[in-house]
Amino acid sequence: MSSRDQVLESLLSPAVNSLGYELILAERTGSHENGVLRLYIDGPLGISVDDCSRVSRQVSALLDVEDPISGHYSLEVSSPGVDRPLVSPDHYRSYVGHKVKITTARHIDGRRRFGGHLEEVTEEGVIVDVDGEAYELPFAEIESGKLNPDLTKSEK
Repeated sequence: MSSRDQVLESLLSPAVNSLGYELILAERTGSHENGVLRLYIDGPLGISVDDCSRVSRQVSALLDVEDPISGHYSLEVSSPGVDRPLVSPDHYRSYVGHKVKITTARHIDGRRRFGGHLEEVTEEGVIVDVDGEAYELPFAEIESGKLNPDLTKSEK
């Protein structure tokens, strides 16, 4: 996550939490003239369209007051979906045993993309089994991570 996205997340997370939801990820994409601020939220009972609308109204008001983003952008609020992003160590801990896709900032053992089963979460990072080989990926090196569910059969 970029430092710009971390600043946005720090600003927006309390507002989202106050409504009873968790801000999973805040990310900016697109150009300065045509950007998108995308928020992924979750709640104890999942997320509905009404939940997204409620968060959108609250966050829009906050963004109007704080004005942390220059240029034009659209706000999108969404559930994390079945291929939900994994951002914090707690997110990873919740999905031990599930299939994941992780991209690292630099090559580790000759590769940057790791798709396999999340075997363990340690204080320093995660261990992913890729085709029978275990890779230790430090949190500091993880650029992005998300679930990679096999929708044709149940997860283990």
